[in-house]
Amino acid sequence: MDRTGLADFLRRARTRLSPGDVGLSAGPRRRTPGLRREEVALLAGMSTDYYARLEQRRGSHPSRQMLTALARALRLTDAERDHLFHLAGEEPPRPGGSSDHVRPGLLLILDRLHDLPAAVVSDWGVMLAQNTMSVALTGEHTGTNLIRRWFTVPGARDIAPPENHAQHTRAHVASLRAVTAARPDDPGPAALVAELRARSAEFEALWLEHDVVVRRPSPKSFVHPVVGVLDLDCEVLLGDGHSQQLIVHSARPGTTAYERLALLRVIGVQDLAPRP
Repeated sequence: MDRTGLADFLRRARTRLSPGDVGLSAGPRRRTPGLRREEVALLAGMSTDYYARLEQRRGSHPSRQMLTALARALRLTDAERDHLFHLAGEEPPRPGGSSDHVRPGLLLILDRLHDLPAAVVSDWGVMLAQNTMSVALTGEHTGTNLIRRWFTVPGARDIAPPENHAQHTRAHVASLRAVTAARPDDPGPAALVAELRARSAEFEALWLEHDVVVRRPSPKSFVHPVVGVLDLDCEVLLGDGHSQQLIVHSARPGTTAYERLALLRVIGVQDLAPRP
């Protein structure tokens, strides 16, 4: 681990970004260029103290997951991400396999979508990035594999109306089947399939049916605990290599869903659940 090089690279990457580049408000009394340390820590999902120690050349060795989060927070290119991994003494993600690194172009679009739920998801179900409206609609799931969650976490399916569960279940299995066929040497999807076949009889039965599907734009219904059911249109934009998808949900003006989506923008991520 090159502590000096890592500290210098993080500091330079931080100072070249403005709050607007990452969807943050600049606020008053900003006297230094770039992002503040606490802003990078917030975007990367780590403590400010730990990030500060990295820039001060005294932090502990960051995990691969932490390096991926830093690359995303600092909007690094693929080459810059690989350099970050090398400075930390880690091998970068290998070409051709799954990568949690979201390209800056996709993140730039995500940051500009203030009024619509939008998220970047890998083709095998990993939630890579969410905007505020996405978190308000479905909850915070960045870093979570949504397919694993669907089959293994009690209550995970409550986000969709019960009559839609069977359709979503089949789509999850079939899309994972397509990914593993396209990238048979990618350990991530293969390990997920092995895990779910062992843990879920439902997944195993559908896997043996050998259906294949690729996600395409289609209407989707969500159940929100405060605003109710939202019937939303879905658009899917593919990133380079088609291994990552920017998924945007919207509602047509004049519909009930449009009004409920407007209400969701007001509510945001407030916890409005009744207290005992």
